Amino acid sequence: MTTATALIAEDEALLAENLRAELAAAWPGLQVVAEARSGTAAVELALQHRPQVCFLDIRMPGMTGLEAAQAISEDWPEDAGALPLFVFVTAYDQYALQAFETAAADYLLKPVTPERLAQCVARLRGRLAGPATGDATLASLRQLLTQAITPVPRLRHLQAAIGDAIELVPLDDIVYLEAADKYVRAVTIGRDYWVRVSLRELLPQLDPERFWQVHRSTVVHIDAVARALRQENGTVLLELRQRPEKLTVSRVHANRFKAL
Repeated sequence: MTTATALIAEDEALLAENLRAELAAAWPGLQVVAEARSGTAAVELALQHRPQVCFLDIRMPGMTGLEAAQAISEDWPEDAGALPLFVFVTAYDQYALQAFETAAADYLLKPVTPERLAQCVARLRGRLAGPATGDATLASLRQLLTQAITPVPRLRHLQAAIGDAIELVPLDDIVYLEAADKYVRAVTIGRDYWVRVSLRELLPQLDPERFWQVHRSTVVHIDAVARALRQENGTVLLELRQRPEKLTVSRVHANRFKAL
């Protein structure tokens, strides 16, 4: 009997209990080591218990399932072995399900049926029994994060409050953007601006060819990058052309920086 450990992240207690019971029947060797009621708690518990599988509800308070998976992948300890396998539990329509099927990560549609769960369990057990899955997990997550962004009209300026005035900051002047709770710090060559918007809201409005997300809290204007330095732990450091600081690229996004 294959044994494994899992985390369940679901903000509705009854749905979480139902999934746990269905998993106990479909996979008796699976040990649920933690349950979370929010995306933030899912990240904390995953890093604490280091499960092999994470069942993540897509829509949770504070952080979506996709964002939680990204945070877990970026903060996963080097000595913890392979990244967890992510299973997204969703009530999305068929178009979204086709997107999940295209990627390597699995999904479960609410309400979870025993037949579909049995297929998911078989897939998970096969992947756990095979070679290390870290690279495949990262590739799947990158694809899902890209698919999750819905195109909206592109911005040309950011509006930053300076005292009683609103200053228009051209996107061409921005070196990088950094999330800070409900604000974004927009860094230019000469100064910083604070914009009252979350990075999650801002990201879909940026040109993805020019502004690259390199960490869950950092987006860089790629024209401002001088070079990328690979580190032994799988991350990448970016040296900027006209700023002294270096930016860290997480493992989720490090594959974007490779010699062509």
